[in-house]
Amino acid sequence: QVQLVESGGGVVQAGGSLRLSCAASGRAFTNYAAGWFRQAPGKEREFVAGISYNGIAAIYSDSVKGRFTISRVNAKNTVSLQMNSLKPEDTALYYCAADEALYSSTYSVDYDYWGQGTQVNVSS
Repeated sequence: QVQLVESGGGVVQAGGSLRLSCAASGRAFTNYAAGWFRQAPGKEREFVAGISYNGIAAIYSDSVKGRFTISRVNAKNTVSLQMNSLKPEDTALYYCAADEALYSSTYSVDYDYWGQGTQVNVSS
């Protein structure tokens, strides 16, 4: 079993930056891919970024490519999402997720473990 706890959300002006962190429990986490998803009010949950079990391979949605960076430190059981050049449309509840696979997927149904989410609000 893996438990995930997100932190780092908050309110920021457009153009600003935030860094989200996800702390995982359980040694198995180091063998799992991880990802970040987000859900805005009235919208479906969408993929943001994913990273392989070893941190080498990362994938991003087109909407955040070039602005967000996902990383992980397996020695600390953490996954982070550095968000730069934030836009009002980035406002959402951001979730950390873990997939019992080596490489990340863009589909939420593939993920086995989820955190509770951390809110990001970007003002214009």
